[in-house]
Formats: sequence, C-alpha cells, structure tokens
Amino acid sequence: MSVLPIVIWPDDRLSQVCTPVGEEDFEQLVRDMFDTMYGAGGRGLAAPQIGVMRRLFVMDAGWKQGDPTPEAFLDPVITVRESRTRVEEEGCLSLPGLMVPVERPVAITLAWRDARGDMHMRDFDGFEARCIQHEIDHLDGRVTPDHLGPEDRAAMLAGYVTP
Repeated sequence: MSVLPIVIWPDDRLSQVCTPVGEEDFEQLVRDMFDTMYGAGGRGLAAPQIGVMRRLFVMDAGWKQGDPTPEAFLDPVITVRESRTRVEEEGCLSLPGLMVPVERPVAITLAWRDARGDMHMRDFDGFEARCIQHEIDHLDGRVTPDHLGPEDRAAMLAGYVTP
C-alpha cells in the first residue's frame, strides 16, 4: 500500500492543464492513487492532486455507503453534457475544509480507457456524474472556487486558510 502526499491549493500544479496519458503503463500509479484516495476519505482523486500532470483519475462513488465501485479513467473525454444542471456544494481533497457551490450538468456521457488500456463509453448521472466532472476539472487545471464569479471567489478564498 502506497499512500502518496496530496497536493494542497494554492500549489501551481493545480492550475496546470495535464497532458494525455498515452500508451504508458500506469497500473501501479492507479493502485497508489486508490490507496491515497481511500486513506484520505475521498471518492475521487486526479493525478495532479498527487503531482502527476497526466490525464488520469480514480473514483469510487459508492464505497462510503458500502457499495464499492472503484474505477480508473485514463484520458477521459466528456462527449455529451445534459442541458439540465444542478448546484451542489463540493469538497476537495486539495482544498480541505472548503465547500463550494458548483453548478454542473446532472448527467454526462464519458469516453475513457481503463488501466489495462480497454476503451469504454458510458452514461453517468447523479453523484457519479458530478464526481467525474470535478476530477476532469483537475485535469484541466481548475479547482472548485474557479466556478465562482471573481468577487465571490475572492471573498471565499480570503477567509480560507490552508490546514
């Protein structure tokens, strides 16, 4: 088991766009990312959150309710976003203790490769769709406060102290 250190905002790596995974073998990194995510009590973890600037994230949306569904997503692409949206508060392992209201589509279609290189395409909705969009934001160099307007973002971050 390898629990890796989590990159904490305002580390510049959280603002960088990640490069594609390509054909490299990331199976050990995926295992380490799951260990790190579970150890931190999260449901998703993107590679830049551990300092790896590649388009990769892991997610297990159901493990806290006793229904583990661990999945790894390499080079994910959202191909469809439902027009219906919903605002919900989101937390982030890289911004501990900060909850941010974020508006997102309630359903998406995602294409990706798994850790073995197999291609997938599937529809997601509810919490899974929200979690995927949150993790893809990390791959695109965005954190939750980036969804707020400039004044709201500045006000929220002014009172935020990194633990």
